[in-house]
Amino acid sequence: MSLKDGDFVKIEYTAWRAADNQLVYTTDEKRAKDGGVYYETSKYGPQLVVIGKSNTIKGLYENIKNMNVGELKKIELAPVDAFGERDNNLVRVMPIADFKKRDMEPYPGMQLDLDGVIATVKSVNSGRVMIDANHPLAGEKLIYEVKIVSKIDKEEDKVKELADSFSLKPKSVKINGKTAEVEIGTDVEKDSNYFVNKSTFVSNLLRDIEALDKVDIKEEYTRQKEKKETK
Repeated sequence: MSLKDGDFVKIEYTAWRAADNQLVYTTDEKRAKDGGVYYETSKYGPQLVVIGKSNTIKGLYENIKNMNVGELKKIELAPVDAFGERDNNLVRVMPIADFKKRDMEPYPGMQLDLDGVIATVKSVNSGRVMIDANHPLAGEKLIYEVKIVSKIDKEEDKVKELADSFSLKPKSVKINGKTAEVEIGTDVEKDSNYFVNKSTFVSNLLRDIEALDKVDIKEEYTRQKEKKETK
């Protein structure tokens, strides 16, 4: 079975730096904890990939296209096929006063959002802060172990998996002609992250599922009951 751009698949993978065999990320929660790369904010388990359209690095989805469901493969990716070569123009020095104005105390390893680009503080010396907007793995050759767990064919399942990938956890999904009807229950917290995730979900759905051209989202809300104090 050959895969193509636009196909929805779920994969498991683990990545190491080729230079020192250092584990950098994995979808396996236990392996992440054992390898010291566990993050509470990360989602573990099989990850959704829309081949050629999602944010998966080029070298990975190009290899996935030549794999079968259930196949496990180990691949080596050059920087150009992974997170790119390092760009020295993305490394610059900022006065520490710029941070103080924002009540920020910079330290090595600190990550910042600079006009939508994530940068990392590399050093803090003599009132100057060196920041690097390169991806932390830029310039690195990587080794990936990847397995295709499943391929998703039904439109309802594609919508559900895409919604789940943005933590929307839909109560129900129905396809009515070219419209996806998505119901989101009260168990999903409607905070600021929710509205960002919902907007991104809608734009990705209309981009990635050509059979659909409209999304109808029904949201449920309930009044939060105040807890009575017990004496």
